[in-house]
Amino acid sequence: MKICHWMMFTGFVMAPANLVQAANVQITAENPVIELSVSEQVDSRPDTASFSTGVQSNAPTAIQALRDNSRKTQTVIDKLKSLGITEKDIQTTGINLGADYQYDRATRQNKFVGYQVSNQVRATVRDIDKLGTILDALVSEGGATNLNGPYFSIDDDSKVKKLARERALANARAQAEGYARASGYSGVRVLSIAEGLRHVSQRPVPAMRAMVSEAADTSVPVAPGQVGTTVTLNITYEMTR
Repeated sequence: MKICHWMMFTGFVMAPANLVQAANVQITAENPVIELSVSEQVDSRPDTASFSTGVQSNAPTAIQALRDNSRKTQTVIDKLKSLGITEKDIQTTGINLGADYQYDRATRQNKFVGYQVSNQVRATVRDIDKLGTILDALVSEGGATNLNGPYFSIDDDSKVKKLARERALANARAQAEGYARASGYSGVRVLSIAEGLRHVSQRPVPAMRAMVSEAADTSVPVAPGQVGTTVTLNITYEMTR
């Protein structure tokens, strides 16, 4: 008899199975099996933040709008570098050129007035304590006309992933052994393990978009909080006598 695999958050499938399939590898199981999906999250303080910034330009012709925008964007990039952000942590994420229209109330029609260009750059800050100062300087000195973010993360999350994985394994085994004992078996053995990862960061600061027109003389207040690293394990156990 083949076992029909189906997943649930914490549940089990019991059948006098002869075969378990996982990742196209057939594993023989002589006893009933248990399938579990267990998640564990470890929260920790982020050490990296990323945000997007850029400039928008308007001009009567497309080439003029593009040239004006390119010059302003280079100023933003140069400012990022002067603030200690390395070249490898600066990446262009989008350049958009399109016609610009204004609504004419007299004719009740959109009137073509020129072209609009926007250029977005994504930057990664590896010293969060300087993030507020960097954001303020980009607007007050670098000429940035928009900011989005920040998004917090952990540069090297291997330790927190290891901890989350260990907790998930222990939790899954405890649940599987409980099912086995309740079913008249003495223990379990692992047949297959599949892992999934997820990082949970705080949402971007809501006021970031409006900050451009309200930039103050002091640095922008930033509260990094914590980010969660979640490991999800899908494990198949065989009950043992």
